[in-house]
Amino acid sequence: MGTKLKSRTLSLILADIFIIYGGIVLALTLRLSYGGAVAYLVEDEGRVNVALATIICLIALYFYGLYDYIVLNSRSEMKLLLIQAIGSAWVVLAIIYYFIPVLEVGRGTALYSIGITLVGLVALRSSIHYILGHPEFGEKLLLVGEGKVVQDLARAVDLRRDAGYRIVGYTSNNVTNGHADLPMIRNLGGDDDLENIVDANGVNRIIVGTRDRRGNFPVEPLLRLRLAGNVNIEDCSNFFERVTGQVHLDTLRPSWLIFSEHTRDTTLSVIIRDSAHWLAALVGLIVSLPVMAVTAILIKLESEGPVFYKQQRVGKNGTVFTLYKFRSMQADAEADGKPVWARSSDDRVTFVGRIIRKIRIDEIPQFWNILRREMSFVGPRPERPHFVAELAKEIPYYEHRHLVAPGLTGWAQIKYPYGASIEDARQKLQYDLYYIKNQTLLLDVVIFFETVKTILFGRGAR
Repeated sequence: MGTKLKSRTLSLILADIFIIYGGIVLALTLRLSYGGAVAYLVEDEGRVNVALATIICLIALYFYGLYDYIVLNSRSEMKLLLIQAIGSAWVVLAIIYYFIPVLEVGRGTALYSIGITLVGLVALRSSIHYILGHPEFGEKLLLVGEGKVVQDLARAVDLRRDAGYRIVGYTSNNVTNGHADLPMIRNLGGDDDLENIVDANGVNRIIVGTRDRRGNFPVEPLLRLRLAGNVNIEDCSNFFERVTGQVHLDTLRPSWLIFSEHTRDTTLSVIIRDSAHWLAALVGLIVSLPVMAVTAILIKLESEGPVFYKQQRVGKNGTVFTLYKFRSMQADAEADGKPVWARSSDDRVTFVGRIIRKIRIDEIPQFWNILRREMSFVGPRPERPHFVAELAKEIPYYEHRHLVAPGLTGWAQIKYPYGASIEDARQKLQYDLYYIKNQTLLLDVVIFFETVKTILFGRGAR
């Protein structure tokens, strides 16, 4: 995501560290007095124990989605998630303390610190909720253009209020009065009056959403505003990508991808990334062997047919390979031989299959595909050749997703719900292109942890 969102998340994490660590220290002071707390932290090296408790609490906040600002759209949900996160963290800590008593901070201290940190965290996030939701705060945006591009941009901003943007309206030479389903965008006038509109509404940033730049593109007013330096001007493609984590297909131009600022991967970085993926698959395969054994037994006990399901998928550079999964459907799911879209509530799925699909156990055999270098741990999900041919005809740039190795999980899988249509494939492609354009080992790590969170809470897609 964008630098602005990353800096806010980092700031929130630092604030949480201060509140949690400080809350535990305050609880120690209340329990042991100031001198006793200092002695525990300095002489007994209790600061390590406090740091451990802080780290566990931060991990819990992350897995409960409390670093995703969208959660802040509901105060009641935010408070409930905070209670659940801190409660879960201290349950984990209680288990750690049972096996390693030397790490314990004390029962009384733990009880006090839970209350103190909850009050501090609720106060912090309530303040953020108020600031981000206040119409007078944030950067004021003016959209230049109309149609679906403007609508998608407006929806993206409205959904991501955490970005701190406020749309004042849009300009267009067509005489319209906004969109009935998008009351947040109003037609403020024609492109020729752009400079006056910017001054009258205190606009901080202009987002250019005009698709045809050879036609009614307001070159002169935009040029004067840019040279005057009073307002930022940004292409809609860059803006949409930064706010949503997607590449907008309707505004995508090959030149934008060609001249993007993404740094070319070095040979060393590619080797490190591929080795990390291979090693993660090896460890995952070894650790999951007991789970695989139990799963295989349950599949055989429930229904006739093979334990593993083999299917042809399209990999890097269009190479077709055999993908392995645990069978989660009836053995005759495609008896007529015609490929059928898998659905989220598919009546062909068995009882055991429904469970292993929910917690992604059916995907474990794909560790073998990664070890064979047919897949990566992270990347666009591989699709069947039949559907690839179909989707490539309907969706522009679809075959570009095969420029990188497919993955066991991916950016689209953690960002978009289960899909089984051409429109769903189109939406996922926008996430896949974002990943391909911004691919780094750090992004892979983020996707890995988001995938773990998705599995734990039963969200996301396949």
